[in-house]
Amino acid sequence: MAKDKQAGRGQYGQVVERLQEIVEALEGGELSLEESLERFSEGIALVKQGEKLLSDAEKRIEQLVSEDGRTAPLKVSEAPEAHAAPAPVRAAPSKRPAPPSAADDEDVPF
Repeated sequence: MAKDKQAGRGQYGQVVERLQEIVEALEGGELSLEESLERFSEGIALVKQGEKLLSDAEKRIEQLVSEDGRTAPLKVSEAPEAHAAPAPVRAAPSKRPAPPSAADDEDVPF
């Protein structure tokens, strides 16, 4: 079991490391279109693999923190205020230019 834990950590680290390599290669701009598509496809598969590893880890944590071994996920209403999601940031209203006045029409040569 201890080997599985270390393998999971190592495997996740390898996934993240490979994803970083792929991002750097894609951002480098030196790959052909076909190579870029292959790397992108590999990256998508790695993201899915990483999400599965994280999901599995989350399930194990839920089992460990429950008293009777059953999963008991934390409900949003039970979450402490410090962990509440921040309020969405709203953009400041844009200032629109004033509509042209009749005096501006006199400056138009046609």
